Amino acid sequence: MKRWPVREADQTPLSPALVSGVLAGIGTSHLAASYLTAMHRVLPVTFCTVFAASASGRIETVSAASTYGNTAERTAERYVAERFDLLDPNMAWLASRKLPKRPQLWMGHHTAEDVADPAFRAACYTDVGIRERASVLLLLPTGQRAAVSFYRSLAQPDFGTEDFARLEAHAQLLADATVAHARSTAARHEAAEPLLASRLLVLSLREREVIGHLLAGKTAKEAARAVGIELTTARTHQYRAFRRLGIKTLKELLRGPQA
Repeated sequence: MKRWPVREADQTPLSPALVSGVLAGIGTSHLAASYLTAMHRVLPVTFCTVFAASASGRIETVSAASTYGNTAERTAERYVAERFDLLDPNMAWLASRKLPKRPQLWMGHHTAEDVADPAFRAACYTDVGIRERASVLLLLPTGQRAAVSFYRSLAQPDFGTEDFARLEAHAQLLADATVAHARSTAARHEAAEPLLASRLLVLSLREREVIGHLLAGKTAKEAARAVGIELTTARTHQYRAFRRLGIKTLKELLRGPQA
């Protein structure tokens, strides 16, 4: 496992088609797919994931894509559900760092064998045939942090010096696009907040407490602990709230009445 700061970019222009491909995913649900397709021009890889968290640790951006099926998407869902971000060497390392005065951009690389937690290693590496990942890591003065990672399978060769150089040459582009995506997503959520607040008024106080913690990115177990109730009770409040609102998932709640 190793990390190193991104060097000053040279004056070599990036491919306009690649740049357009990366930027095309901003503000959409296929951010990682855009990154993966664009970077395939210079970096053969199998998966791409984009994870970003706020200063408080709330996961703000989750996007994943693979060159085959929806394996990466399913893996990302488990990553969030089981809070693997707390075990992820990239995200944990970024969270432990002192806040910088200016944005910091790093490169990271590790193999499946470098991952200490067996559950995380199995879910994100061995069970899906992943050998290693190379990542662009971003830490902002506000405490926000992000990791854009590209993965190679067991059937592909190890990342080499040239691969790292190609990714590093595009690191700033990927970081800027990820920040722009996070801002776009935040703006949409802020615009929806008045409507969201009015919808929550139909809920009981305890139901609003539980839903509020879930919307803040906590798991049902964490929400129960925060409210001071048993997990089964928290889930009961959650499902009662869903029934009152006529929805089945938190995503439906965030999408608004038209969902």
